[in-house]
Amino acid sequence: MEDRTKMKHAYLIIVHHEFDVLQRLVSVLDDKRNDIYIHFDKKIEDLPVVETKKANLLILKKRIDVRWGDVSQIEAEYRLFESSFEGGPYSYYHLLSGVDMPLKSQDEIHTFFDRHQGKEFIGFDQQIDSKEIDRKVRRYHLFPRFFRSETGLLDVIRRMIRFVALRLQCIFGIKRHTSIDFKKGTSWISVTHDFIGFLLPKFEEVKKMYTNSFCADEIFLHTLCWNSSFRANLYDAGNETRGSMRLINWNNNRLVEWKDEDYDILMQSNAMFARKFSYKHFEIVERVISQINKT
Repeated sequence: MEDRTKMKHAYLIIVHHEFDVLQRLVSVLDDKRNDIYIHFDKKIEDLPVVETKKANLLILKKRIDVRWGDVSQIEAEYRLFESSFEGGPYSYYHLLSGVDMPLKSQDEIHTFFDRHQGKEFIGFDQQIDSKEIDRKVRRYHLFPRFFRSETGLLDVIRRMIRFVALRLQCIFGIKRHTSIDFKKGTSWISVTHDFIGFLLPKFEEVKKMYTNSFCADEIFLHTLCWNSSFRANLYDAGNETRGSMRLINWNNNRLVEWKDEDYDILMQSNAMFARKFSYKHFEIVERVISQINKT
């Protein structure tokens, strides 16, 4: 049996914007024990220059036009899963967004995951209810690629049609996938080679199931894990932050950017990673990186 603790880690990064944050993120992942895979949204015409000195870096050539809330988000994740799996095996695969940042040094991160080798770090939402699941994945959502482009006349018409269709489904009790025990949580995970191998053959099944759904990127992976033998390997299924080892700044269901005054919260956390950061508050990015480098 291979000693997974001696393998590299793969960092899989989904990027839409905030290239300054991305470059700083890559700089702190630039370690000979890591390979870095980046998917840039297809809508980005001029790709930023991203370089490494120690880690292998792969920019995916086949890119997805990612739309918020749409199944295209899942497709982009699968592109990264496929590319990194082919380049592996790796001890762990860390899925990050381009506005994430590690809170620990690479020595600390590798030591932590070596210590817990075989565990799946997937954070499960503890507040989810059946109404949310029904709305997101058991009802049919029309025009899912246009959830966030509702400004023109055509967008208004789409929104009205989608609203009426959802109301009719509620009135007549139309649901799909009623036999599936759906779960939900943060999309950002750290999982084993075996788990990625479990996910890959299910791509067509996943794409078919979650087309015309809403924000299924927070649901598909958690549901697959929960209804499989990998459920027994979860690090902590009862705490979303600890389960994923990611610190996420939520305020009234809204994702809030970390600021300089949050420094102590970030540094005192046991989490390995945090999101999200922004160039508007770049001082906190530099302070976190400075502390990591000291460590």
